Amino acid sequence: MTNTENETEKPHDWQEAGDAWGHSAADWACLYEHYALDAILAIFELTAVSQQTRLLDVACGSGLALRLATATGAKAAGIDAASSLIDIARERNPNADIELGSMFDLPWPNDSFNVVISINGIWGGCEAALVEARRVLKPGGKIAISFWGNGTPNDLRGCFKAFARHAPAEHLGSMKTLNNIAAPGVAETMLTDAGFDVFERGSRVSTIEWPDAELAWRAISSVGPAVPALRHTNPSIVKEAVLEALLSCRDRGGIYRFRNDHQFVVAQNRK
Repeated sequence: MTNTENETEKPHDWQEAGDAWGHSAADWACLYEHYALDAILAIFELTAVSQQTRLLDVACGSGLALRLATATGAKAAGIDAASSLIDIARERNPNADIELGSMFDLPWPNDSFNVVISINGIWGGCEAALVEARRVLKPGGKIAISFWGNGTPNDLRGCFKAFARHAPAEHLGSMKTLNNIAAPGVAETMLTDAGFDVFERGSRVSTIEWPDAELAWRAISSVGPAVPALRHTNPSIVKEAVLEALLSCRDRGGIYRFRNDHQFVVAQNRK
């Protein structure tokens, strides 16, 4: 097995990923998950989510998109690798079918859904997850995946560079593999190769606001990519570096306004 193959496989151990993303579940759910609101609303419009929709959210986190889907009258289901996030998602969505598990082995029968979404859950190297999503999607059903883009604004860049500087060296290769989905045409090729016909690419500006530095740190440090740095380096050192990177996001009133290019691609199951 080549080094490249090792780099692409390691980040996709679903239990390892769940451990990372669930390490600070309450902060993630309350302080960070709403970063995706603009993209979720755009995706729902493009996939025509309504009372007639059976929707699956792959890597559903703490269930924000499921809650919004349920509000439209859709019948929602979700899966995530983090048990602590699943607990919150189930509390938020008592009528949804929410499972703990791997996006590479979905526990639903063929043709179960007419919409599948994944909000920053399927990244570079996750082609097998798209094949599995197609299996549970009805013929003609739609899929939408979102991810961070390379455009502006890009407040994440400074924070993630700070995490990278304090993380183990082997973490960097896996992050590059995951993030290559932001390169032009990569997401479209992944979807096409998995059996989908791409019909839309779009973007929104993700915006989150925090009233002070402490809440900004709690929010940012709740993301999965923070974990290698927090476990490798004194967390107070990591915190100082991240807050320094966030200074440019602080307005005259002291509010931290965190803005990022949020891309998404929508496709249809050709089977």
